[in-house]
Amino acid sequence: MDTLKKSDFVLTPYIKSSNLRATYQILNTVVPYVLLWMLAPGAASISLWLLPPIIALLILFSLRCFSLMHDCGHYSLFPSKKMNRIIGFGLGVINAMPQYGWSRDHAYHHQTNGDWERYRGVADFLSTDEFDQLDPLNQKLYEVLRHPLMAIPGGFFYLVIKPRLILILGVYDFAHHVLTDLPKGSEFHLAQTISAHQSKYWQSATEFWDLLFNNICVVGGWVFLSHLWGFGLFWSIYSITLSCSATIFIWIFFVQHIFEGSYAHKTAGWDYVLGAVQGSSYLELPALLRWFSADIGYHNIHHLSSRIPNYYLAACHQENCHLLSEVKTLHIRDLLDCSKFLLWDAQSNRLVAIASFRQTAQMNTALK
Repeated sequence: MDTLKKSDFVLTPYIKSSNLRATYQILNTVVPYVLLWMLAPGAASISLWLLPPIIALLILFSLRCFSLMHDCGHYSLFPSKKMNRIIGFGLGVINAMPQYGWSRDHAYHHQTNGDWERYRGVADFLSTDEFDQLDPLNQKLYEVLRHPLMAIPGGFFYLVIKPRLILILGVYDFAHHVLTDLPKGSEFHLAQTISAHQSKYWQSATEFWDLLFNNICVVGGWVFLSHLWGFGLFWSIYSITLSCSATIFIWIFFVQHIFEGSYAHKTAGWDYVLGAVQGSSYLELPALLRWFSADIGYHNIHHLSSRIPNYYLAACHQENCHLLSEVKTLHIRDLLDCSKFLLWDAQSNRLVAIASFRQTAQMNTALK
C-alpha cells in the first residue's frame, strides 16, 4: 500500500455531476425537512409525546442537509459552480452555517489530510511534546474537552453561536480599522475598504458577504419562527435538532480520521495518497445512516477525489475495492475506542492515547 499512486485508482469516470440526480437529492431532503417543521407545532398542540419522532427525523434530515452542503462546497453536487454556490448557501442557512467559509476550511483539511504538522484534526490535537509541557490541570482539561459527549454542546456552539460571534467580532475589528487606521480626510468607499481589509475573521470579501447574508437569513428566520410558533417551542426543537445533527456529523468525522494506525505524518515525507487511503477509514454504516450521511462513509474515495459526487462514491469504492482491502474499516460503535487517540507522536508518526503516553513517559523516567 505504501507504493500506491493516485493513477492506480479508477476515478475519472466518476468525476461527473448530474443536474437530475442532484435536484432529486435536494428535493427529497429539503422538502421533508420543511414539512416536518410545519408539522411540529400542530403535533405539539395535540400532545408533546408526538414531538420525539418528529425531532428524530428533523435531526436526520438536518444531517443530510449538511452532507449535501458539503458536496456543494466541493463543487461536486451540480455540474455548475454557480448552482453549487446557490444551493450550498441555502443548505448552509438551514443548518445556520456560512457555507463559503466552512468549505474553504474543509478544503484545507483535504489538502493536508495526514500531515499533522499542518492540520491537527477535528479538535486541534496536541503533539506529545506539547501535551507534556502542560500542567496537570490543563492536561485534564484537554482530555475532558475532547470527550465524545462534549460534541453535544460543541455542536450547538459550532452551528448556532460561532458564526454569529465571528461576524460580531469581525465587524468590531473592521470598525476599529476604519476609525483608527484609515487616513483622516480620505474618501471612504465601503466595498473597496472591505475588499482591502485584512481580517483575521474572514479571508476575503466574498467570505465576508457570505457570512453576513447567512447571518441575516438565519437570525431573521429565528425571529420569524419564534414569533410564529412561540419562542419556547421553536428553540426547544431547533436547539435539539442542530445540536444532535452536529454531534453525529462530528462523531462521523472523528472516526473517519482518528483511529489506531491512522496515517499521521510530519510534513517531510508526507504523501497525499497515503493520507487519503491510510489516514481515512471506511466507515461501514447501516443503510439508513448511509442515506442520511450521503455515503460519506466511503471516505478514502472521497479524499482521493473530492470532485466525485456522493451518488457515485459507492460505485467508485466497489470498482477500486481491490486497492482498498487493507484500509481501516470502522463502525459507529468504534467511536469510544477511537476517542482515546488524542495525541500525535511526531517521532513515530502515529496517534497515541494519553494513557499509553503517560505509561511510556513513566517507564522512560524509571529507566533514567
